[in-house]
Amino acid sequence: MAMMMAAPNLVRCYSSYRNGVNKSKSKEEADVVVIGSGVGGLCCASLLARYEQDVVVVESHDQPGGAAHSFNIKGYNFDSGPSLFSGLQSRGPQANPLAQVLDALGESLPCATYDSWMVYIPEGEFLSRIGPTEFFKYAGPDAVHEWRKLLDAVLPLSTAAMALPPLSIRGDLGVVSTAAARYAPSLLKSFLQLGPRGALGATKLLRPFSEILDDLQLKDPFIRNWIDLLAFLLAGVKANAVLSAEMVYMFAEWYKPGCCLEYPLHGSAAIVDALVRGLEKFGGRIYLQSHVEEIVVENDRAIGVKLRSGQFIRAKKAVVSNASMWDTLKLLPKEVVPKSYSDRINMTPQCDSFMHLHLGFDAEGIRSDLGIHHIVVNEWERGVDADQNVVLISIPSVLSPNLAPPGKHVLHAYMPGTEPFELWEGLDRRSAEYRNLKAERSEVMWRAVERAVGQGFSREKCEVKLVGSPLTHERFLRRKRGTYGPAVEAGRDSFPGHSTPIPQLYCCGDSTFPGIGVPAVAASGAIVANSLVSVSQHSQLLDAIGI
Repeated sequence: MAMMMAAPNLVRCYSSYRNGVNKSKSKEEADVVVIGSGVGGLCCASLLARYEQDVVVVESHDQPGGAAHSFNIKGYNFDSGPSLFSGLQSRGPQANPLAQVLDALGESLPCATYDSWMVYIPEGEFLSRIGPTEFFKYAGPDAVHEWRKLLDAVLPLSTAAMALPPLSIRGDLGVVSTAAARYAPSLLKSFLQLGPRGALGATKLLRPFSEILDDLQLKDPFIRNWIDLLAFLLAGVKANAVLSAEMVYMFAEWYKPGCCLEYPLHGSAAIVDALVRGLEKFGGRIYLQSHVEEIVVENDRAIGVKLRSGQFIRAKKAVVSNASMWDTLKLLPKEVVPKSYSDRINMTPQCDSFMHLHLGFDAEGIRSDLGIHHIVVNEWERGVDADQNVVLISIPSVLSPNLAPPGKHVLHAYMPGTEPFELWEGLDRRSAEYRNLKAERSEVMWRAVERAVGQGFSREKCEVKLVGSPLTHERFLRRKRGTYGPAVEAGRDSFPGHSTPIPQLYCCGDSTFPGIGVPAVAASGAIVANSLVSVSQHSQLLDAIGI
């Protein structure tokens, strides 16, 4: 795979905004102010700029990207968050929502492709390939039969689940024109192709995925455990709580002939970089180190934001918060928030937090077929959502060597949304108690890394050793209790959504749209952007990118 030259350091890319809002301006204003530069916020802001709206993004951190931002230590470039991607280079109506946004911005994202990951489970270990023709080394004949039965039922549903391009959706009645009417023929065709039984299955897309499994009478323990793992990695909940539409989307991405996984050649920073380039290309602005203290509400409408510096930025049309629902609530004056809304936010269940391990180490003596992704499951009995049970490992330098110094590897291991915040709450980050707890709780990740990397790896060889706790997650990502996101259960709970009871205040990100990963937050940002422009403008954009 041909590799491009290393991307410039992100801090240099955005140096003109490093010190926050231009203090020489006595009055700063824009059509729309976006709080936070996570993928959802950047998708929203860049599309609004593409729609010729005057947009300002204000970001508390010294780098953009939110949970997708990268950081450099001793020449090692680490991803802070997502590391498993697909569909980034796709085009057309059924593409990844992020790919659709990048297409609208005229931005490309060079990627390395691969088709497998290593899996370590109680039964043993195997190389799991995506695609419908491969299966698991430790699965018996019944499991193989059930897996094929599942694919035969689910893959046709993907046409119906993906018949409406995410970029066509908006949050008002204009959606009848931009989505329902525009794609009515393809919607009808997809349902007719399903037949009576398939159409009945399509009615379950907004129900828990376990209902589809039960209807198919899938009982093999290995299959049920494996699907629970996939659901948990996708949405932070197991198959009995994940939305069927999310799982069908994932199956469409991963289990069709010729499909592959992708990794941006410059890490997740390349995604952020492409979105910021698109934002700036169309006249948008981003201010770093600009912490929002308050969303200003006058005459019951959101009219702008007040920064920690004391500066006020007026929003003529809307304020969009890319902060979590809980953190957005803290930015609002209590007296303007209806109790029913604040109660709903506060009662929305949260996923637990993260433990992170970022390592930089010498590649000498490490096998050459290391692979980028490894998943370690210690026990099935406790469930994939049990703490200290599942460890994910990403070694992106095997595909993108420019992320590490020559002859070195960069590694990110983490426990995804399973670390209880209660263990850490109130600890002094400078205390011996905190350091000891980090050492104790990170041991399971060290053991998983030693198992995955194998011979030639030792802790002593690591030139960079960083252990992140829920307090780290809370501090650097501005996430209440360091949470992974809302633990919304399909069929029982619902997301609060993009609109709020306060006129001109909208929300995007993982607290507003089903799913926690990049496709979900990209879709949420696009939906809010579309909702803030006319149906005519929205339709013209869809025409321009051919969806």
